[in-house]
Amino acid sequence: MKQKVVIKLSAVHDEKSRAKAMKTAVGVDGVNSATLQQDKGLIEVTGDGVDVVLLTTLLRKSLKHAEVVSVNSVEEKKKEEEKKKEPEATFQYVMGCPPQYLYSPCPPYQEPGCSIM
Repeated sequence: MKQKVVIKLSAVHDEKSRAKAMKTAVGVDGVNSATLQQDKGLIEVTGDGVDVVLLTTLLRKSLKHAEVVSVNSVEEKKKEEEKKKEPEATFQYVMGCPPQYLYSPCPPYQEPGCSIM
């Protein structure tokens, strides 16, 4: 399930702290993208199966303060694509039984009646 997590960070004033926050957020398993809003001090993380508690804990260790603002599931556009799909043409193959051939049995092997040998 894809989800979008918004976390409020305390100190992202300089370039070093911003780089540290981005590096920490992208390093967590399941994260696909991360964006940092510098004016609001928020980081938005989008991913599949992101562990929010682990992400917040790692950000707290590196930046001293991080607070989860929201966690939302992201709807994908697959539903629209599924509706637009036209039914595919199906082919039906009719196969009969293979022909059966009847063979007459071979006569058993008989030794020649010649007694010269």
